[in-house]
Amino acid sequence: MTHSDADRIVELQAEVDQLKVAVASHAVVDQAIGMMVAFGRVTPDQGWQVLKDVSQHTNIKLRNVAELIVIWGRRGEIPPDIRAALEESLDSYGPTQLPGTAGD
Repeated sequence: MTHSDADRIVELQAEVDQLKVAVASHAVVDQAIGMMVAFGRVTPDQGWQVLKDVSQHTNIKLRNVAELIVIWGRRGEIPPDIRAALEESLDSYGPTQLPGTAGD
């Protein structure tokens, strides 16, 4: 194996690793969109927009917002600032009451 072959293998392995991270991140984002569709009664496109809005208003990467939302679905816990941003964004599509708020 030549030096350039070894370099190419290292480059390809790095690319494979990046793709694995991207696929896992995409799955979490899709799950969070599904939660927005179910809880917020919005379309998938609107659910995507809600995640983007929350990310922009909280200055947290969209992938991390999605992770927090998926954790919320499993544990019922979500940071108050994320919850407030979610409610505000979802309210722009119609009245929404997320689980865990008064009146549940």
